[in-house]
Amino acid sequence: MVTDAKNPLGETTCGSLLQKLQEIWDEVGESDEQRDRMLLQLEQECLDVYKRKVELAAKSRAQLLQALSDGRVELSTLQSALGEKSSVGFPEKTSGTIKEQLAAIAPALEQLWKQKEERVTQFADVQSQIQKICGEIAGNLSLGETPAVDESDLSLKKLDEYQSQLQDLQKEKSDRLQQVLEYVSTVHDLCAVLGIDFYSTVTEVHPSLNDSTGVQSKSISNDTLSRLDQTVLALEEDKKQRLHKLQESAAQLIDLWNLMDTPEEERKLFDHVTCNISASVDEVTVPGALAADLIEQTEVEVERLDQLKASRMKEIAFKKQGELEEIFARAHIEIDTEAARGKIMELIDSGSVEPTELLADMDDQIAKAKDEALSRKDILDKVEKWMSACEEESWLEDYNRDENRYNASRGAHLNLKRAEKARILVNKIPALVDSLVAKTRVWEEERGISFTYDGVPLLAMLDEYAMLRQEREEEKRRLRDQKKIQELQHTDQESVFGSKPSPSPRPVGTKKVVGPRANGGPNGTPRRLSLNAHQNGRSAVKDAKRDPRPVAPLNYVELSKEDAASHVSGTGSGSDLIPASP
Repeated sequence: MVTDAKNPLGETTCGSLLQKLQEIWDEVGESDEQRDRMLLQLEQECLDVYKRKVELAAKSRAQLLQALSDGRVELSTLQSALGEKSSVGFPEKTSGTIKEQLAAIAPALEQLWKQKEERVTQFADVQSQIQKICGEIAGNLSLGETPAVDESDLSLKKLDEYQSQLQDLQKEKSDRLQQVLEYVSTVHDLCAVLGIDFYSTVTEVHPSLNDSTGVQSKSISNDTLSRLDQTVLALEEDKKQRLHKLQESAAQLIDLWNLMDTPEEERKLFDHVTCNISASVDEVTVPGALAADLIEQTEVEVERLDQLKASRMKEIAFKKQGELEEIFARAHIEIDTEAARGKIMELIDSGSVEPTELLADMDDQIAKAKDEALSRKDILDKVEKWMSACEEESWLEDYNRDENRYNASRGAHLNLKRAEKARILVNKIPALVDSLVAKTRVWEEERGISFTYDGVPLLAMLDEYAMLRQEREEEKRRLRDQKKIQELQHTDQESVFGSKPSPSPRPVGTKKVVGPRANGGPNGTPRRLSLNAHQNGRSAVKDAKRDPRPVAPLNYVELSKEDAASHVSGTGSGSDLIPASP
């Protein structure tokens, strides 16, 4: 067992040590038995050392095999988690020593571990953003704990799903933010129109909506949107009510202005109020147009004018009564003005009727009077034509009675032309009277009342006119017959005595005036046919009889000397002066 081999380098070996031990035993004088026992012991100790070394080597091999197995499992797990089998796969070398196999999979594991860390960071970032936006939508602005990343699935597909969810949330956040800004803008406009503090209004909804606070991000939560919507609805309802209130006050204001003839300068002070009297809710956008103090100011003005109206009630009522009387006068309807004014005074002094009710009743009377006047207009127009024709007829009679009407005097040609027109007009009187009678009867049948003209029944006037016209025609025939008899007598006298006597003067009898201006009652009592006769430039005839003396034409026209001379020399031919037959 003991060798004497020496290490050529002179190092201590097992053989040199055993040789040294033999030398020591020889010097000591150990027995062979003792030496064998000690050598056996030494051999056993060497075996133990080898055994321990083998065990350690076996354990190390097992650990390396476990490490290799774990590495392969981890490699497979990472590839499965990352979902990448093509970029980094199992190493091609599956044979060789254990350490060679471990060395072969180590780079792949390192690369996959690096990819895993990067992927976990991406997942954590995306999930953090998702958590933040979800918190903003839910109204929970505190971030809380960082969301845990599920490392069992770190594939790109899963990451794309998270990123797609994040994009949807970001779009929803953008839409919500836009909606919030629109709500805030609407609240700002409404507050401006209503004269309400904008900042305090939006701060009540959420402090982040107030730009003056310096908060960068605005709340986009469901609660904020709901409260903004409720705020807008409340402000719009308030705007609607205020506009209705302001329009009512403005309408009252205009009515009072019109009632009391308020000057334009005073009305202009409230132009910013009355300009919205017919505006819709959406059309009112001027800041302060519906402020509470403006509405209050308008109501105060209405109350002031209403009190002033009560003090001027009599003046206003008499003004309306005057308007009513004017309508009746134009329509030739006779009313008792003194009694009507006395009744108004009595109602106002007694306080038995509200001023507004009285004025409203008078407005109704005015409206009815206008309708009544409108229904009489056609007949009244024909009455005026009839009266004008009767006046022309009267003028024509006076003109025909004038013996000097054909002399070449100043204005004779104008009177001649007027006479020709008058004859045409007079010939139309019978048809005009018939038409007037027919229309009057239709009017009376429709309404069941008599048509009066200044208190006199129109049909009675027309009947009396027809009767007087007939009497006048009979008088004309009598005068013509009398004239013929006188002419025959003159002819007989001339043939008997042989000389021509001087012509006797034209008999002048009493002229009977025919027409509505000359109608009189029994026994010579005058009858008033028109209250407006003097206003229209025509004087009403008050007496039943007229002056029997010849009357000159009423409308001779004065001409200048030059016009008269030119007429006599140039146009005054005999044919122009020949009168038409009456």
